[in-house]
Amino acid sequence: MNSILNHSTELLILIFLVITYIMSIIDKLSDWKGTILFLKSHFKNTFVLPLLPVTLVIILILELLTTVFCSLGIFEIITEKTTYFSLLGSVFSCLVLLLFLLGQRIAKDFEGARHITIYFTVSVFAVYLFQHHF
Repeated sequence: MNSILNHSTELLILIFLVITYIMSIIDKLSDWKGTILFLKSHFKNTFVLPLLPVTLVIILILELLTTVFCSLGIFEIITEKTTYFSLLGSVFSCLVLLLFLLGQRIAKDFEGARHITIYFTVSVFAVYLFQHHF
């Protein structure tokens, strides 16, 4: 119990990231056709359009890796008091969000790009925290 209380900030950030990416994965997989249709509309006048299905699979894999690493990080902090997987999950989260940001900028969706900043801030803070912790 002390481990949980002593590392509540780290655990809450990891839980936040796990929820974020699990929901993103579920949303994409539960409505694959809708997701593709939305993305085709979103990127209709860009060079990204022909790459959408492959890009979406890559994003899903990266989101899954992020979720797995952050989940392992929760377990790792509680049981072993280390942050290797937490750091990996946080770095992967930053990479995914940078890809999202790039996509929003390519689509000229500046409002969408601005919203990514919120998640990116949490992820970068997590990287900082896990690099300088324990």
